[in-house]
Amino acid sequence: MAEPTLLHAGVALLPVLAFLGVLLMFDSYKLLRPRLVLAVLAAGAGMTVLSWLASQLALGRQGWSVATYSGWAAPLVEELLKGLVIAVLVRGHRIGFLVDAAILGFAVGSGFALVENLAYLRLLREAELSTWIVRGFGTAVMHGGATAMLAVIALAVLERRPQAGLVALLPGGLLAAGLHAAFNQLAEWPQVAMATMLLGVPALLALVFHISERGLARWLQQGFDADAGLLAALRSGRFEELHAGHYIEQLQHTLSPAMAADALRYLRRYTELSLRAKGQLMLQEHELPVPALDEATQARLDELQQLEHRLGRSGLRALRPLLPMRRKQLWQLNLLQTG
Repeated sequence: MAEPTLLHAGVALLPVLAFLGVLLMFDSYKLLRPRLVLAVLAAGAGMTVLSWLASQLALGRQGWSVATYSGWAAPLVEELLKGLVIAVLVRGHRIGFLVDAAILGFAVGSGFALVENLAYLRLLREAELSTWIVRGFGTAVMHGGATAMLAVIALAVLERRPQAGLVALLPGGLLAAGLHAAFNQLAEWPQVAMATMLLGVPALLALVFHISERGLARWLQQGFDADAGLLAALRSGRFEELHAGHYIEQLQHTLSPAMAADALRYLRRYTELSLRAKGQLMLQEHELPVPALDEATQARLDELQQLEHRLGRSGLRALRPLLPMRRKQLWQLNLLQTG
């Protein structure tokens, strides 16, 4: 049997990596660290192994036909497995904005597609170049685009309903599986499927980038002003000018003196770290060098953890109206620690 050529391998493997590289290049804020992207790429690749095991179970023990499994079951199984990686990222507060979700989702799908195409390069040794063009520019881009859509929709749901938790992944997961299944149904018209992916996925991601960057700029400006005002009040002890001033004064009377002191110190340290994270984002936006994590900032992060332990659930619950601890706030702390 003929061996696949370097041209076949290049066409099958390189387009999706080039696409991922373009996404990273067009990310104005450069929020994602290369090691995180590589880890997510590897995780997506690992999901291919689990997908293969699931297919062997369905085709062997369950006796499903290849057409039935690949047409309808495989898209659901594969998007579920890729969605598990997104779930870990969401739970770990590693995704801050829609652009992060799009890039990391595409990276998961890219890793999956790379291993899948490597396997097909071994199995379909006599396939023509046209097969690898479709798999490289069509199937691989579909995998990346579907998981990017899953991640973006999950994040959009969490923006509106933070309490949704991992249930937020369900709408995007079903839509991604539907897109994947529709792509598989076009197996008899591979050029049509490939063209649809090459036109649709870039257009969708361009829209996500536009919306995300506008939202990030707005959040930065509003958040920076709010944090600066809160920090000034905490340093001066004058809370009457704040909207939450009355609540802060109430805390000082309802909590024990020691807990009230810890609560105010926690509020101050958290706000200082929030301002530093936003400043870091502004530097990255303008492609200016970002200072490494210094000892003072690390000390504040360590102190924040100690204060959380001392305050306990009741103390943190009392602070929740002032610091809602939503996903973006928690993401900021991860940004500082991994920057």
